[in-house]
Amino acid sequence: MAKKETGVENLHKIPADLKKILDVSSKASVTWEDITPLARNEWICWVTSAKKSETRDRRIKIMLENLSVGKRRPCCWAGCMHR
Repeated sequence: MAKKETGVENLHKIPADLKKILDVSSKASVTWEDITPLARNEWICWVTSAKKSETRDRRIKIMLENLSVGKRRPCCWAGCMHR
């Protein structure tokens, strides 16, 4: 895959449900807009890599809480396997 303008390969498209939730949470969306494309990629990959819907829902909740307080990356996660 060719590099994008940002210089980051394999950027993930934000899922519709995640975008909708971010649009509702103003504090989380402020951080979301401020973080790098690579950091966004890691959040998206962390959420979408969940195998069960319950895990995905829990990760979305954690992501929103963390972004709302300014946290820029998922904690204790090795990072996006697509890098």
